[in-house]
Amino acid sequence: MRRLSKRVTRRSRRVLLGLVALIAILALPAYFWMKDANANLAAQRNSRMSPVIMLPGSSATMNRFNQLVDLLNKQTDKKHSLLRLEVENNGKIKSSGWINRGDQEPIIVAGFENNRDGYQNIKKQVKMFNAAFELLDDKYNFNNFKAFGHSNGGLIWTLWLEKYYHRYDDRITIKRLMTLGTPYNFAETSINQPTQMFNDLVKGRRKIPKSLDVYSVAGTESYDSDGLVPEQSVEAGKYIYQKQVNHYTTMTVTGSKAQHSSLPQNKQIVNLISHYLLDSDREPKPDPASPENSGN
Repeated sequence: MRRLSKRVTRRSRRVLLGLVALIAILALPAYFWMKDANANLAAQRNSRMSPVIMLPGSSATMNRFNQLVDLLNKQTDKKHSLLRLEVENNGKIKSSGWINRGDQEPIIVAGFENNRDGYQNIKKQVKMFNAAFELLDDKYNFNNFKAFGHSNGGLIWTLWLEKYYHRYDDRITIKRLMTLGTPYNFAETSINQPTQMFNDLVKGRRKIPKSLDVYSVAGTESYDSDGLVPEQSVEAGKYIYQKQVNHYTTMTVTGSKAQHSSLPQNKQIVNLISHYLLDSDREPKPDPASPENSGN
């Protein structure tokens, strides 16, 4: 009986030691994962990077804002490096350019292989952009950013804020958004003829962060259009943002290069970006377009 008892005891000890070893083996990956996760969170909290992320409109590529960035760097004291991303239809993301070491306010442009117009394609582009944003979040650990969207790029930002931003808002803050020639109601000239997209944007507006400052800029080549987007369609953005965000301001740019496709190269737009969107510690540039209307 004693021998049997000793065998049972030894066997129990071996089983117990085996269980302890198994638990330790299983716990080690979790320990290192938690350690890495905490390190990443600490890096994100301490990050000083506050990028400006730009989205072009339909038919445009990741190179759409090259000239805009060149003009911006010529008139700002602090130069902004430029990183360009393109999300391909197969989900791969290719890049060109880089972020300079120590650049606290780089400019990042995200374009899409599928850059066609239309609401269904815009919804696909929103999903593609979120993949790019996840990549940027993982690689650069920034805790805040500013956003800029030309034409349909403003629609992508708006839909992304309503559909995806909640995944990041506990650790990443969007500070300001500037949209340029964005057709919130597509080609319609009256709010009494709302498109399906406009109705969806209005329906989802409560998910847009209340702390956000929004600037909606329209171009007017004629009295009521930038040659492509009706001014009334740009103004329809107030039904989405006004009384939802911290501040909502509309502006109108006229004169030369106020045509839709020329707006990103317009020097007035460059002034508006440097004056309203950037954080850079410098003297504001003269003659930014005056706000026509502001609401909260």
